[in-house]
Amino acid sequence: MKNKKIIQFLQSFVAIPLFATTLPFAGVTAIQSQAVAISQEPTQITSSLLTPEEAKIRAEHIKDVNDFFESRNAPLAGYGEKFVDEAAKNDIDWRLLPAIATRESNAGKDACKSSKAPNNNFGWFSCKRGFSSVDESIEYISKTLGGNNEKAPHYTDDMNTTQILKRYNPDSIVPGYSKQVIRIMKVINSDEDII
Repeated sequence: MKNKKIIQFLQSFVAIPLFATTLPFAGVTAIQSQAVAISQEPTQITSSLLTPEEAKIRAEHIKDVNDFFESRNAPLAGYGEKFVDEAAKNDIDWRLLPAIATRESNAGKDACKSSKAPNNNFGWFSCKRGFSSVDESIEYISKTLGGNNEKAPHYTDDMNTTQILKRYNPDSIVPGYSKQVIRIMKVINSDEDII
């Protein structure tokens, strides 16, 4: 949620007209490029705002996810950046969706087989809902679990990882589900606490 507030704050600036009145016409190109930068997707702006240390951590997370999937010869290998960026955008643990995909579909090897559920590596909606691409599935599910999907009000932005998992697949339906996913998260990377 912090990233969203920073992005909204930055996008709220109306500095371009101020610059336009003080710069000569030769500066119009620079003004146009600034306008484009402000109107870019939030992940692009967020990436440019990372400190060197944050960029290093992001790169390590991406590598951890990709290494985890590659070690399993999983179809989701190579999607590390998408998983990490969407998790950051939606303020959820970066290991959560890769772990759910591992628990639900053997890291994409056993994705939903229904023709109604293409690109569903997460068992989402009991394999009754599909996506146009793997990227779209990661975006949609991250947004939902992060409490940012108006169509899914039962996920809120103040839920911790265990609460999200117990909502995603209640232990009453699959006993120990949340603990199983958390165990996989720790295999991906055990250096960070799970909140």
